Amino acid sequence: MIDECIAAISTPPGTGGVAMIRVSGTSALKIAQKMFLPSQKIDVAKFAPNVMYPGRIVCDGFCDYGMCVYFAAPRSFTGENVVEFHCHGGVQVARAVLSAALANGARMAGNGEFTKRAFLNGKLSLASAEGMIDMINATGLAEVRAGAMLYAEKLTNQVRAMQAELKDILAGIAADIDYPEEDLALTSLADVGQRLNAVNASVSQLIKGYAGGKKIKSGVTVALCGAPNAGKSSLLNALLGYDKAIVSPRAGTTRDAVEGSIQIDGVVYNLVDTAGLRESSDEIENIGISIAKRTVASADVVLYVCEGSYTPLEGVQESDPRLIKIYNKCDISPAEPDKFDISISAKTGENIDKLKTLMAQKGVGAGGLEGAYVIEERHHAALCRASVCLDNAVNAIGRFPLDIISLDITDAWSALGEITGETANEEIIGEVFAKFCVGK
Repeated sequence: MIDECIAAISTPPGTGGVAMIRVSGTSALKIAQKMFLPSQKIDVAKFAPNVMYPGRIVCDGFCDYGMCVYFAAPRSFTGENVVEFHCHGGVQVARAVLSAALANGARMAGNGEFTKRAFLNGKLSLASAEGMIDMINATGLAEVRAGAMLYAEKLTNQVRAMQAELKDILAGIAADIDYPEEDLALTSLADVGQRLNAVNASVSQLIKGYAGGKKIKSGVTVALCGAPNAGKSSLLNALLGYDKAIVSPRAGTTRDAVEGSIQIDGVVYNLVDTAGLRESSDEIENIGISIAKRTVASADVVLYVCEGSYTPLEGVQESDPRLIKIYNKCDISPAEPDKFDISISAKTGENIDKLKTLMAQKGVGAGGLEGAYVIEERHHAALCRASVCLDNAVNAIGRFPLDIISLDITDAWSALGEITGETANEEIIGEVFAKFCVGK
């Protein structure tokens, strides 16, 4: 436990019902003794942990009536003695309470320092801390869910199980090296290979999940494309549920990309309505068409909207897994059989919900959002390094001595430890907690 006390306002700035100031460190309760006067006749030093006490918070020139709660180490968020002051909301009141805490022996906390102390004191893993900040910064419900699973140590537990298996394999190899007179059979090496392959299969499964996890965190980009007057802008408005794009029978109305966002199963889908694809002599329209082609090339999902007979989308293979071929205006005439993935009417809303289901399958996958997705680029990079090391170790079996094989296994164990924080260096730890706000 770190002796130095830190303090910060832990609620958002601005006017509100209640503000909370947190103090963490060995002498947190002593600081509370100097600045809190309980309504009950009880010494602050004798506060029972986890109990809210009403009273006056002594500030410079005034007292605010509020609450004080004490969390005793190690049963606190940081693992240290923690005191929280709950005062009336308002910028100046909260600042005054914080100033009193600083004047009585605390220092100002840095970004994420409370959570960093929790990590250093073994209260949560580095991955769990990242899950917390993902929840705080989430723009979609699916990102909150993925962050919550990360915060609940779902990924950490999986990684630690892999590390435990690698550690057990290393222990067996060490025994083989230390006791060569035992002359272990080659089948033991085959068993090592099978176990390493099993661990690598688990690593690879997590790596595969990063594609979906990245979309959960960053959102899914959806390009609406097709010929002029196919109904792209009408479809954008139907998906959004309000009129965002201008709808006109005049071809070439949409010249620049028009954007809007929706959530499907909690995942953010960023919709981009593009200019109609056609040959044009209009210089400005051609710029819009060029933007449309670039948008289609980089999109995660491509909604190809047609209103009549089907013609392939230029620049996109028919087998492209991103492509959804849509027949619009089914309220006027039926679609050509077997040419389209779905028939809709942007005007009446027919089959729009079914289209959203298709978009979800293309965007994140049909497997749902129940698994522990890898949503951090740092975790993905560490898993990839671990996989390479495990491949090297398996390929070295029977070709190199056991002590050489153990080096690759150790490197894989270390790479996995960067996810939990077990082997993360100060630079990695600093980068993680720099993402946090002061007070968390």
